[in-house]
Amino acid sequence: MAAPDFVEEGEGHNVGGGHVEVTVETSPQPQPGQERTHPEMTGSDSDGNRSNNRCNPGKPYRLARTLRAGLLQRNQDYICIAMSRPRIDPLPREWWKTGVAFTYACCSLVVTTVMITVVHERVPEQSHAPPLPDKVFDHVGRVPWAFTVTEVSGVVLVSVLFVQWLVLKYKAIVARRFFFLQGTLYLYRIVTMYVTTLPAPGEHMTCAAKLYGDTEGMARRVATLLSGGGLSITGSHVLCGDYLFSGHTVMLTLTFLFIREYSPRSAWGWWFYHMTCWLLSVVGVVCILLAHEHYSVDVVVAYFVTSRIFYWYHTMANNQALRSSPQNYLSRIWWNPAFNFLERNVRAAVPPTFSWPVPLPTAWLRNQCRKYSAVRDAQEERE
Repeated sequence: MAAPDFVEEGEGHNVGGGHVEVTVETSPQPQPGQERTHPEMTGSDSDGNRSNNRCNPGKPYRLARTLRAGLLQRNQDYICIAMSRPRIDPLPREWWKTGVAFTYACCSLVVTTVMITVVHERVPEQSHAPPLPDKVFDHVGRVPWAFTVTEVSGVVLVSVLFVQWLVLKYKAIVARRFFFLQGTLYLYRIVTMYVTTLPAPGEHMTCAAKLYGDTEGMARRVATLLSGGGLSITGSHVLCGDYLFSGHTVMLTLTFLFIREYSPRSAWGWWFYHMTCWLLSVVGVVCILLAHEHYSVDVVVAYFVTSRIFYWYHTMANNQALRSSPQNYLSRIWWNPAFNFLERNVRAAVPPTFSWPVPLPTAWLRNQCRKYSAVRDAQEERE
């Protein structure tokens, strides 16, 4: 027959490997008038043991083989069904991990704000502790409006990165990387601010009065800082002591690195886009020093720590062989377990590809005029 009525799976099929091979055996068809005989059904009756076959424990197996052989004689085809292995996405979204990274960043931000409030109580009075010597301050006078330029540049870069992130295809992976690096950098700031409290870098700075253990007042200050984003242009940054290292430099550097990493670099227009963002970042950092809002060492340490952590993280994320290599000394970093948790299922470098934030219905993409023309042509043919 052309279509098989019975299919038998071969003994060598491999289900786990993703391939199923079905083999149908054939046996010679009996000639007309010739009876089908099977060894299992023909046995010697000379000893009178035909009745004992019913008690033979191997008879069910022989009966099954007999039925199978009889049914397979009707099939003349060899069937091979190849089933591909399920495809594993090398760049899974895993939004729940992005939520974990976002929670981590928020907790780090809150703890940093609390630490700023605590350190403010330890800052020496400006009348007793003059600013430390600084080479930039010695040669460059203070520009009052420069720090406003810094914060405006930071807001613009964050807004640009947010718009770029909205149209990225793998926005979940990019977001959790940004949140993790931001939270880790703020944890570093907590340590450096607490272990070394520097005096105010200039007499122009107005520090809020100390509370001397007033817990309720400190809680209000924490809420004020969080609500205003810690920016001077919002009037929320009135505390001193959060100098080493500069949080404004961290955000200016980190946002530019993410903008450049997750956008194309080949076309001339993208080069102009990167150069513009780089200028915003550089101008913002330079204006921090022109405003005398941070010591030079605050800015240098902030840039160094931010750029090194960004490069270390992406070096391990984009090199699969490096993760499992025993010679990978980067795996000895204290946050390596968190890195493995976030990047365990990411098996390729994230390409700078874009997609619509909200998928458009397919009906919008159809050419309604072409469909109407086809219907009209069909009507004319019938006429």
